[in-house]
Amino acid sequence: MGIGLHGGGGAAVRFFAAAGAVVIATDMKTEKELAPSIEKLKDLKNITYVLGQHRMEDFENVDLVVKGPAVPWNSKHIQAALKKKIPVEMDSSIFFKLCKLPIIGVTGTKGKTTTATLVSEILKTAGKKVFEVGIGQKPVLNVLEEIGEERNGSVVFELSSWRLSALGREGLSPHIAVLTNIHQDHLNYYGTMEKYIADKEYIFASQKADDYVVLNYDNESVRGLADKIKSKIIFFSALKSDLKNCIFIEKGKINYKRDEESVEMCDLSDIRLRGGHNLYNILAAAGAAVADGIAPEKICEAVKNFKGVPHRLELVREIDGVKYINDTTATMPDAAIAGINSFSENIILIAGGADKNLVFKDFSKAIKEKVKKAILLKGEATEKIKEELKKIEAENKIDSEFDSMEKAVIRAKSIAGPGDVVLLSPGAASFGLFLNEFDRGDKFRQAVGELEALEA
Repeated sequence: MGIGLHGGGGAAVRFFAAAGAVVIATDMKTEKELAPSIEKLKDLKNITYVLGQHRMEDFENVDLVVKGPAVPWNSKHIQAALKKKIPVEMDSSIFFKLCKLPIIGVTGTKGKTTTATLVSEILKTAGKKVFEVGIGQKPVLNVLEEIGEERNGSVVFELSSWRLSALGREGLSPHIAVLTNIHQDHLNYYGTMEKYIADKEYIFASQKADDYVVLNYDNESVRGLADKIKSKIIFFSALKSDLKNCIFIEKGKINYKRDEESVEMCDLSDIRLRGGHNLYNILAAAGAAVADGIAPEKICEAVKNFKGVPHRLELVREIDGVKYINDTTATMPDAAIAGINSFSENIILIAGGADKNLVFKDFSKAIKEKVKKAILLKGEATEKIKEELKKIEAENKIDSEFDSMEKAVIRAKSIAGPGDVVLLSPGAASFGLFLNEFDRGDKFRQAVGELEALEA
């Protein structure tokens, strides 16, 4: 249920078809909309496509339903299957059941991809065989074939709250769990923060006593979960240095304290990543590596060499002294605020888009205080941003509003001067104008590339 365009649904279809199952692949999108995904599956024979609709009989007369991440558990089709006692799973729960390697799971509202990628790089630097699952847009079930009979490696799995919901229903948690932070997000799906946090808790809920959880001590919502945990806790903090088991910062260095013994890991001056939020991602990754037994010098080596991941404060180009930065994965206000706070230069901000039932009060304050001009992309979230700016008498910060990235970038170029930063950090979802946040970032890259071509 849910083929989609990200690759995960297609990977699930291929996994079961290759295993000899008769597969019904159903999606509310049409064949035309799903053309790129279906093209990749054209070599498979035992598939029936039901597109533009979901048929109830396809959920009541099968042996297994595999639902896409964004499909709610209270969907009438999912509920019909459960009523008939037909198992409903997701790619995450199936992977956990079939994977023979230890899994390091990374979740959090923001920082999942950067943290998971850095954990993987640390393990590789230490000479380990690593399999990446769900990181960024990487599909899940096809990695089982890559793993094959390998028994000496590790899996690093980026876990959304949606994928964690399936693990919770099946009583599954990773050997090492990392919780980067919890902020308001996906409230259009969950309705309340309590329900959102409940799914996040599944990353440790089924752990055993000898498993590990790496927790952000400085994030109140995460710290508040510590009393529920039965496994071993390693905290990370940029503010506290007196915790027993903790990755912390002191005198410009990253350290690890176990009981009373403290070990120096890395000098902050060696870190290439921009932004205070990325410092937390580094601390989280270091905590996971410590739990996995990686030596401090290997952690430091990987951190020194790590340049970050695409679409996250990514320098696309510098043209006429203006830096163009792609931070499209800032799909919520807190993430966009972190993006804005990563720069001391004048910022021309490209922001706005679709709404996830979030609050834009603090984001609008950041625009008022730190942004030279804001160029907005049309959408419901944009209307909320405009309302908040009006409340604080900062409407003058809005330069213009467009329905395409190309127009927004052209306008940004016209008002940016040498030393300025043009920052795409939307603080909102991408649906409506773009396929997803990665498509939004790609359109930004493309538009910036065309600016350079026009100059040449």
